[in-house]
Amino acid sequence: MDSREVALTQGKLFDYLDSPLHGKVRGEQSIMDFPLFSLAKRPQMEAMTYEMDGVKIEIKPSSSGIATMWDKEVLIYVLSLMVQHIGRTGGEVQNVFTFNAHDFFRATGVARPSKRDYDRFIEALGRLQGTQIRTNIKTGTVGTKGFFSWFAEAQATTRETASGVDQLMPVRVQLCDWLVRAVSRDSRIYDYHNDYFRLGSIERRLYELAHCYCRDEEYEMPLEMLGAKIGSSSPLRTLKSQLKKIAAENKIPSYSIDVREVVPDVPARDKLGRRVGKPETVVVMRPKDRSGGGRAALAA
Repeated sequence: MDSREVALTQGKLFDYLDSPLHGKVRGEQSIMDFPLFSLAKRPQMEAMTYEMDGVKIEIKPSSSGIATMWDKEVLIYVLSLMVQHIGRTGGEVQNVFTFNAHDFFRATGVARPSKRDYDRFIEALGRLQGTQIRTNIKTGTVGTKGFFSWFAEAQATTRETASGVDQLMPVRVQLCDWLVRAVSRDSRIYDYHNDYFRLGSIERRLYELAHCYCRDEEYEMPLEMLGAKIGSSSPLRTLKSQLKKIAAENKIPSYSIDVREVVPDVPARDKLGRRVGKPETVVVMRPKDRSGGGRAALAA
């Protein structure tokens, strides 16, 4: 990449950085299981809500929208640094991380980041700090009544060089207490497959759900429930068509999916004894094999 053509380049490193990240990118179960990010690439300015099985989530946008599935890459990278720090120090908990943006791109598979990649990275930091979340999901047995943001603080500073190019300095972020407790106390940590970062938003959600629910056997979920878990706002017929295409392409790492029509064991009947209603659509997720990453030890 020619620095004369790119306004943002990586600056000199601080004396101490929490990067580079060694090993796999890792995530925490709660942010894999529940729809906490927008599936859209365009700014989503409408609030998101989720309520199922006693879990309630409310998400409000920042001035630039709700944090997206692509913004989530930055968050799971920082969570990975936290897991690495805990393992490296024998259990010491840290919530502020300083890292080299170029290492984030390396870890997420961007070999030669462009100006647009850096611009999107800066935009992601803003949405992760600005998006407001309220949920009754407890982490470390502690609940949060008010709203919180993924990053309590996010600083991305630049320095102008003699040639007039803005040089991106190492980034400093502070994780919210909700996530710090989830990682340090609940310890429900999972590896992400490298190919995750090549997937579309729905495929990413399917991978995350399969990672949470499929260990050694297949797992079946009704289409309507799956749509809510993914965070899809599309009509069910549209979602069903999307899932059939994803199933045929079979690009999700470590897992495959199948869309089936299931006839109830005890079908509903009308007053004349005739069967009524349609077969239920279910989505079946199953592991392709035993390789490709699984649950990670917190101290690994």
